[in-house]
Amino acid sequence: MSAIRIARTDAEIAACFAVMRELRTHLVAANFLDRVRQQEAGGYHLAYLGDEDTVRAVAGYRVLDNLFGGRILYVDDLVTAPTCRSKGYGKALLGWLVEHAKEQGCAFLELDSGVQRFDAHRFYLSNRMIISAHHFALKL
Repeated sequence: MSAIRIARTDAEIAACFAVMRELRTHLVAANFLDRVRQQEAGGYHLAYLGDEDTVRAVAGYRVLDNLFGGRILYVDDLVTAPTCRSKGYGKALLGWLVEHAKEQGCAFLELDSGVQRFDAHRFYLSNRMIISAHHFALKL
């Protein structure tokens, strides 16, 4: 398993697309780079873990400050390639995110997970995360 890196170059970001699309099925390759670059302006970072030049797991995250929790690391996206699940890639990436959050002075690592993602919920709970809130949305 190789080191976790931040995708900085166009090629690194593009290499993350196939894995990210497993979670964000609406994305298309043609505008993925532009979408990531646009989000980077708001503090978004794309971290990835791979081996042998193949991306195995991807996480999109931001460091935020809010009145409720103070400084937090918010995980927008966390996904492992289907053929790589239960092999330690997701756990390694989540562990890296936790350490990175501590280095950034964050009090919490937070994420939202779709109610239908039972396997993801088991993964988060097995990694000491708790269900701390309900997320509500209103389509406009």
